[in-house]
Amino acid sequence: MNANRRRRMVKRVIRTAGAVLALTVAVAFSASGAAGVDGHELRPARASADAGSARWSWPVSPPRITVAYRAPAHAYGPGHRGIDLASAVDADVRAPDDGVVAFAGVVVDRPLITIDHGGGLVSTMEPVRATVPVGTSVQRGEQVGTVATGGHTTPGEIHLGARRDDVYLNPLRLLGEVPRAVLLPCCEPAQQPG
Repeated sequence: MNANRRRRMVKRVIRTAGAVLALTVAVAFSASGAAGVDGHELRPARASADAGSARWSWPVSPPRITVAYRAPAHAYGPGHRGIDLASAVDADVRAPDDGVVAFAGVVVDRPLITIDHGGGLVSTMEPVRATVPVGTSVQRGEQVGTVATGGHTTPGEIHLGARRDDVYLNPLRLLGEVPRAVLLPCCEPAQQPG
């Protein structure tokens, strides 16, 4: 086997191994903190040490996940780099944590707001009509906008994305636990034949 062919084969093996490793990490990461469609998975992973000690608060209430985070296999691969949350058009949107508004405006066809939380961590919410200008310091839970329409979400939903040093994270790592579902009785018990 000549040297050029050997180098090409080694590169192919390294690319394949890298793709397999990235897919394995993505699946493990997604499984550890993803919530199912319509909020079926109600126990996301706790915030990790690298996410900071404080947990984010939900930007809309009550929190109901409609589309879960799906990590891409590689930087340019398909995925869902955030979570979509049910809400209502014109509902209040609140800052998930303290920070400074880094962007508030329209990108392509949707209004959005980006908050810089420091330490390389930013949140982006869309479609959201910002009620605070760029440069404003905001506190966790403070209203920063209202739910709008546009983009990939269904009307009445917002997309919450999180990045640390330009690397997307599953926002559930920063949000902590979703409140537990409570099952309520739906009907009278059936009467036993007597």
